[in-house]
Amino acid sequence: MADTMQFDLVSPERRLASLQVTSVQIPGADGDMTAMEGHAPTITTLRPGVLSVEGPDGTAEYVVTGGFAEISSQGVSVLAERAVPKGDMTQEHLDEMVEEAQQTYTKAKEVFENEPGPVDDAAKLLADMVAVGDEIGLSSKQPSL
Repeated sequence: MADTMQFDLVSPERRLASLQVTSVQIPGADGDMTAMEGHAPTITTLRPGVLSVEGPDGTAEYVVTGGFAEISSQGVSVLAERAVPKGDMTQEHLDEMVEEAQQTYTKAKEVFENEPGPVDDAAKLLADMVAVGDEIGLSSKQPSL
């Protein structure tokens, strides 16, 4: 059996997980990554996506909207802006998350009228939230860009 490491997932509302796991698949802002025992120390930002952990007790998946992941010699700690166990995700949750991303995009277009960087970042956030819905089998209302 593979070596295990500590995995902790917290959001502002609560601690969602504290488990011994063999791997953590992280939706990183710069690309997806899988952390396992002995991984080099790393800190990465999260993009909206599905964070998946595998361990002796099986697989657990969580929908995250952003945040940070720290990989260290002690394991993986994830501080998510918002996290919901994938099995608990409802159409209402997804619609709320997409609406928040739509509001962020609309505000960015108003505030940063001639600055494409922040507007592009907000558009990517919105597109990522729609993609999360597709990945987990829920349908989001088509946002207007």
